Amino acid sequence: MSDETPNPDKDLSAQNLPGQRGDLGEEVRVQRGMFGAQSGADTSGYGGLVRSVRLPGPATRPYGGWFDEVADELEGALEEQGLLPGNAIEKTVVDRGELTFHIEREHLVRVARTLRDDPALRFELCTGVSGVHYPGDKGRELHAVYHLRSLTHGRLIRLEVSAPDADPHIPSLVAVYPTNDWHEREAYDFFGIVFDGHPALTRIMMPDDWQGHPQRKDYPLGGIAVEYKGAQIPAPDQRRSYS
Repeated sequence: MSDETPNPDKDLSAQNLPGQRGDLGEEVRVQRGMFGAQSGADTSGYGGLVRSVRLPGPATRPYGGWFDEVADELEGALEEQGLLPGNAIEKTVVDRGELTFHIEREHLVRVARTLRDDPALRFELCTGVSGVHYPGDKGRELHAVYHLRSLTHGRLIRLEVSAPDADPHIPSLVAVYPTNDWHEREAYDFFGIVFDGHPALTRIMMPDDWQGHPQRKDYPLGGIAVEYKGAQIPAPDQRRSYS
């Protein structure tokens, strides 16, 4: 392999590639290969890919459009409840046309209920929660991302909450958005995020006695062998040479 490993972050055409931020945002790690696998072979065929993984930084006002209206209404509603917005909202991010509030986990339920119930906000629907694992984001390796939709005002925002690997607890939002029941179970199953207060936090896809959480970045990439109609199909990294 050549010493000049392709790096999309430094390519002149990087702006034409999805997910590139150049030098903007906060770098959490440098990834090699499609999935950043460090144990087992890279079965993607992109083992030579090198790119920076960055999180977008906080935005500055004005955010633009109706984003400022939502931010003002949320901050004002929290102040009316005696909660300083700066204690609940870690940062506000505007990136790729989306508005994201990064929320301190101990205030997540109150913020979600405010977004749902305040007449000027009315985010009545949560379309689910997704887990994300950033091993290099020290002290906040696990992220939970919620998409909230206002049917009244026709708006869509995101909430993001982080927790450390050593204490992977985030409050459940099932009491505020009951449809999150299954989504929180899936994020628990695949990422190991413990949603405190969930009515029945059990695995939803993997067997109850499964070891580990398959969508974490440190989970072995090779997979497991599978029996199919009497035949034994080896795990992906054992089917051919990936060197």
